[in-house]
Amino acid sequence: MNAITTAFPPIRTARRIEDVTYAVRDVVALARQAEAAGRKIISLNIGDPCQFDFRTPEVVVEAIVKALRDNKTSYSASEGIPEAREAIRRDAEERKGIRGIREVLIGHGASEPIELLLTALLEPGEGVLVPSPGYPLYSAVLAKLGGRPVPYDLDESNGWQPDLAHIERQVDAGTRAIVVINPNNPTGSVAGRQTLEALLEIAARHQLLVLSDEIYDRMLIDEDTGFVSTAALRDDVPVATFAGLSKVWLGPGLRMGWTILSGPEDTLAPLIDAMGRLVRARLCASHPVQWAIKPALEGPNPHLAQVSTILRRRRDLTVARLNAIPGWSCVPPRGAFYAFPRFSLGALEDVELVRDMILQYGVVMVHGSGFGQADMNHVRIVFLPQEEVLEDAYAKLAEYSRGRA
Repeated sequence: MNAITTAFPPIRTARRIEDVTYAVRDVVALARQAEAAGRKIISLNIGDPCQFDFRTPEVVVEAIVKALRDNKTSYSASEGIPEAREAIRRDAEERKGIRGIREVLIGHGASEPIELLLTALLEPGEGVLVPSPGYPLYSAVLAKLGGRPVPYDLDESNGWQPDLAHIERQVDAGTRAIVVINPNNPTGSVAGRQTLEALLEIAARHQLLVLSDEIYDRMLIDEDTGFVSTAALRDDVPVATFAGLSKVWLGPGLRMGWTILSGPEDTLAPLIDAMGRLVRARLCASHPVQWAIKPALEGPNPHLAQVSTILRRRRDLTVARLNAIPGWSCVPPRGAFYAFPRFSLGALEDVELVRDMILQYGVVMVHGSGFGQADMNHVRIVFLPQEEVLEDAYAKLAEYSRGRA
């Protein structure tokens, strides 16, 4: 019997995927193009300490190696191993001051628990307040789910703090939750206690779930920076706190994160049940890597002070060099390892600037509009590279800017 030959048309994909973008990696294609043309690439685009002169702490490495040698390679409990979950709970209570913890779930990085929560929470068309600028994972996940991102402003003139008045105006009948990223990616800002208290009051008034992304919670640049965990301020508002090993413990590729659900028990019960169903359906996070959570959280962690010292030096260099370039200004970041400077170079917009810097100079940054910033006059810079690399990049940026002034 002869097979029938059929010409297949291109596969039709879902329309909602058209809104899924990830600017941090989207610029890599341009970087590869520049590299193929012989440009030496300076990567200021991706927040991965291990691609520079940072190493995952030995306490984490040894715990994973031991787990592998001890044959901890079976499936684990879907919600995570008890030892790790208890360590997360204890750290949240004792160090962060979070009360009323109802559940701890471990996932593939913090990204997976974020997506699981939003999947369990939202019907198509329902809204989530997200910071602008903010980490693009949230808008990408909302696009996948048919949810509605509702951007709220961060106030550059106030150190990139959440604009509380704008948040209040943005809430509508279909809004279900509010995201706060603290310390913030891409600005490096750290939200103050009063700001968080006011944000929680808005959440209470409108009955919004709060998603507090605290993946950089111990990565503070200045010694006097007072970090406050959102959930520690009230126990009558439901809060999902996200953290993990990726940034503070310098292991992005370990893909190990978690969420802590705290607040009124009856309020959270349906969400915990729904998330549990999703967690069980995907089996479990990496079993051997989970064994690094307890020793990481319980320390000691001498790398934290060392990392802060290095980042402070590189932050100070970044801010000084950027503010010295005519047409540029930069609010000093206080946490994480990102700067989000503003430029004013005639009619030049961020996408064109980023493209030119990659193709002409090999310096890879990310356009601010890729983080939801509306004005097209910002870029995100990762200041993880060594000082001499940063000096070279900023000299190239100054040369380019002089030519566009």
